[in-house]
Amino acid sequence: MISNLDHATLQQLWWIIVSIVGSLFLFLNFVQGGQTLLWQVAKTDLEKSLVVTSLGRKWEMPFTTLVLFGGALFAAFPKFYATSFGGAYWVWILILFSFIIQAVSYEYRKKPNNLLGAGVYELFLFINGSVGILLIGAAVGTFYTGSNFTLDMYNRVTWDYTLLGINLRGLEAAFSLFNLSLGIFLVFNARVLGGLYLINSIDLSSTPDLESRLRRQAWKSFLIGLPFLLYVLISLLWMKGFNVDNGGTVSLVASKYLSNLLAMPYLLILLLAGILLVVYGVFTTAFKQSDKGIWFSGLGTVFVGLVVLILPAFNNTAFYPSKLDLQSSLTIYTASSSMFTLTIMTYVAIGIPFVLGYVIYVWKLMDSKKLTVDEVTNEESY
Repeated sequence: MISNLDHATLQQLWWIIVSIVGSLFLFLNFVQGGQTLLWQVAKTDLEKSLVVTSLGRKWEMPFTTLVLFGGALFAAFPKFYATSFGGAYWVWILILFSFIIQAVSYEYRKKPNNLLGAGVYELFLFINGSVGILLIGAAVGTFYTGSNFTLDMYNRVTWDYTLLGINLRGLEAAFSLFNLSLGIFLVFNARVLGGLYLINSIDLSSTPDLESRLRRQAWKSFLIGLPFLLYVLISLLWMKGFNVDNGGTVSLVASKYLSNLLAMPYLLILLLAGILLVVYGVFTTAFKQSDKGIWFSGLGTVFVGLVVLILPAFNNTAFYPSKLDLQSSLTIYTASSSMFTLTIMTYVAIGIPFVLGYVIYVWKLMDSKKLTVDEVTNEESY
C-alpha cells in the first residue's frame, strides 16, 4: 500500500508526522514550564524536592522529542534543515544549549559539595523553561513571518541580517512582535501545563500550601498568556501569507492563512477544540479542585500545535518563506527528500505506534502512584 503512494502524498504525510511530533513536544514542555514555577511555588527545601523530583522523572521526554523532531526534519525535509539550522544557527545553538544545562542541572543539583550550588542549577532550569521555549516559539513564528535568507542555484544559503555590523544568524526572529508573542504564549502555556502536571503527579495532601500556590500560578499564567494568544490568532487571520501558484512562483497574498483555515475547515475545528480544552483544563483545576486538568489542557495544546505547524505548509503555501528573495522560499515539495527516501522512512514509521504505546505504558507505571513526601525524604532525589 505504501509503495502505491505518490511523491506528493508522501511529502504531505511526512509534514503531518513531523507536525505531530512537534505538537507532542509542546505538550511535554510541561517539564520546562514547571521549572519556571519552582521559585514561585516551592518555599521550602521539601517543596523544592517534590517539584524537582516530579519533573526530573520526565525531563528526558521533551529533550528526546525535540531531537526526534529535528531528526525527522533532517531526513524528510533536508533542504529546510540545511537552510534553517545552517543559516539561523545562533537560535538553534542557544536552544540546544538551554537543554544541555537542563540535563546538567538535574544531574548535579543535589550532588554533595557541588561547585556552583543548588541555586545556580535552579537558575539553569529557569533559563531552559523561559529563554529556551521563547526562542522555539520565535523560530516557529518564522514559518509565518519569514526569515532573512537567500538560496543560490546550488542551494547554498546566505543569511543577511546585521545589527551593529554583527550577523545575528536568526536571533532577529525575536524582534518580530508576532514571533515574540508566540514565544511568550508558549512560555506561559508551558507554565500552565507545568502547574497542572505537578498537581496531578504529587500527593499534595501533606503540603496544602504548595497545592494552593500551584493552582493559583496555573490560573495566573493562563491569564497572562491569553492576550499573547489572542494577538497571534488575530494576526494570523489578517496577515499576508506566502502563496505558491501552479508554476511555483511565490507571492504575498492578503489574509492567506485565513484562506487556508477556510479551505481546510478541519484545522479550524481542531483549533477551536484545542482552545476550549485548554480553557476547560485550567478552569476545572483553578475553580473545581480537579487534578485531571493536565490531560484536557495537554490534549488541547497538541491540537493547537498541530494547527500552527500544518497551517503554513498546505494549500499552496511556502512554510519557510524568505523575506529577502520570495523565490528562495521553501515548500514541503521543494524541501523534501526523494520519493525513495520518504518511502523507506514510511515503512520504518509503521513501528511508531508501538513505540508510542510503550511510552504510554511506562508513563502509566511511573505515575500509577503519586509522588509522596516520604519518597523524596527517604530516597535520593534530583
